[in-house]
Amino acid sequence: MSAHANYIGRFAPSPTGPLHLGSLAAALGSFLDAKVHQGQWLLRIEDIDEGRCDAASVEHIVHTLKRHGLQWQGEVWVQSQRHAVYQAALKQLQDENLTYPCACTRKEIDEANSHRAPGENRIYPGTCRHGMPVAREARAIRFRCPAEPVQWHDHRLGQFSDDLNTSSGDFVLKRGDGFWAYHLVVVVDDLASQVTHIVRGEDLTDTTARQIALWQALQSGAHENHFTPPPAYWHLPVILAADGQKLSKQTGALAVPEHDPVPNLNTVWQHFGLGKIKATAASQWLELATPVWANYRSAQAAR
Repeated sequence: MSAHANYIGRFAPSPTGPLHLGSLAAALGSFLDAKVHQGQWLLRIEDIDEGRCDAASVEHIVHTLKRHGLQWQGEVWVQSQRHAVYQAALKQLQDENLTYPCACTRKEIDEANSHRAPGENRIYPGTCRHGMPVAREARAIRFRCPAEPVQWHDHRLGQFSDDLNTSSGDFVLKRGDGFWAYHLVVVVDDLASQVTHIVRGEDLTDTTARQIALWQALQSGAHENHFTPPPAYWHLPVILAADGQKLSKQTGALAVPEHDPVPNLNTVWQHFGLGKIKATAASQWLELATPVWANYRSAQAAR
């Protein structure tokens, strides 16, 4: 494939434990997609929930990526070192009246959603959108969702039209305990690092419209010639555990074995429906996998 000088992808793990095969699948997919486009692949450590993250997991993730030949470009961004940047972004949204303080408790939101079936998304009912109830204190800061549905396209899954007011409601940007919410920090960092393509697991599909809404809001004052369009998205199928649940740290997923990276790469490869690649080292495996990924990308394009 010809060079795509502007292609910038990224892998952004949360260091709440060692890398497992599900995370390796996302890392490999995003790495190879950048390689196919002769672009950049960045690494960002999403440790914003500092109470659940630890330095040992960061070290393990970095080591595992290197062991599998997944080398990033540039410095590693660490979210816990970027609080001032997120505060500035929040202030910008506040100045544009795109946020408001919310006093609602989790129990109150659950009660407002008591009519929904188990497993359905909880929708914030907008209780504090026009002002908090008297004598209540703010527990969070929420984003005012746009009135119009968010339109976006996924490389594999096709076209989406998501009305955030009925799918999530106004969502949290900063929690009452002072921690930043995922949606704000990920968008601020993607914008700042000029990410053009996001390749990640399908379990994050329903977060995309919220992130695009924030992406657009953070550029609401930008001149047309300086507006950066949202990234192109490709949500990959996730690896499932034996019980059918998504493979994750919460479901007890084991750390990726590190003694021989090639079998791990082939395990992930077969998850994507691709045949094993014979190689003696990760570097050789990745070179052989790159043209296969280019063909896989074309075959996966939504019709």
